[in-house]
Amino acid sequence: MKVKQVICLGCPIACNIEVKFNDVDDIKDENISNHRCKRGIEYAKSEVKNPTRMLTTTVKIQSEILELLPVQTSKPIDKGKLLECMDELAKVRVAPPIDYNQVVLENILDTGVDIVSTTEVKR
Repeated sequence: MKVKQVICLGCPIACNIEVKFNDVDDIKDENISNHRCKRGIEYAKSEVKNPTRMLTTTVKIQSEILELLPVQTSKPIDKGKLLECMDELAKVRVAPPIDYNQVVLENILDTGVDIVSTTEVKR
């Protein structure tokens, strides 16, 4: 049986959860310990099976006010794709005006996830 330690990010408590499993597609609730809530169980299963993360970074902008535009993924993406996404975003150039939460790049790397701005730039 495999054992994996997971620090839960489901709430501020950040439980140190232990997950025991033979197959990542068949993780049983009773083999998950040290969690304080149901969110911890679901988070641990997800983290072992397919870890995902939000990507927060910047892209270049043609502006008098800012050189870089802060952006993030519209939802979590596969952790293994983070560096590839960063390489793709290094090629992106945007021009104002840009609204808050405006899609800057659609469907990055065919993940079904958009890159959106986290601020607005009027000029």
